[in-house]
Amino acid sequence: MTWIEQFLAELDREVPRSRHALEQVPAGKRDWKPHDKSMAFGYLADMVATMPSWLAMIVSQDSLDIAPKEGQGFRPPQSTTSTEFVAALEDAATQARTALTSVDDEFLKTRWKLMQGGKVVGDMPRHVMLRETINHWAHHRGQMTVYLRLMGAKVPAIYGPSADDSTFA
Repeated sequence: MTWIEQFLAELDREVPRSRHALEQVPAGKRDWKPHDKSMAFGYLADMVATMPSWLAMIVSQDSLDIAPKEGQGFRPPQSTTSTEFVAALEDAATQARTALTSVDDEFLKTRWKLMQGGKVVGDMPRHVMLRETINHWAHHRGQMTVYLRLMGAKVPAIYGPSADDSTFA
């Protein structure tokens, strides 16, 4: 199995899990935080919805500056309903699949840079950055399910049943 096939298969597994989590987003909680130092729930849900598009950026761009000295860095859309979050996820997943099917494993060996304010903070082969991004996505989805629990919303089954969802996803 090629790296491309592995990443596409992983998208096929992880997108439905993220969709299931985003379907649980309660209305009116965009600015909710469990702690002053925590990120707002809406921003976190936006990240879970749009992180597959980061895979497309890793394939289609040679670098990304998340805090450029001039202009604005990447900002996810600000969805407000579970329907909008799910639509953003579907769009991001389509972008990822399109980008991944446009290249081959040899291309994934080329380097990609993550920058902040013009400073390189990550420089690695694209296949490594793709893996890091998928792990990052799973991390934030897990964080989002903790927020759901703390808000009193249902926690979906992700890799197995939860206290609120007995399905084995």
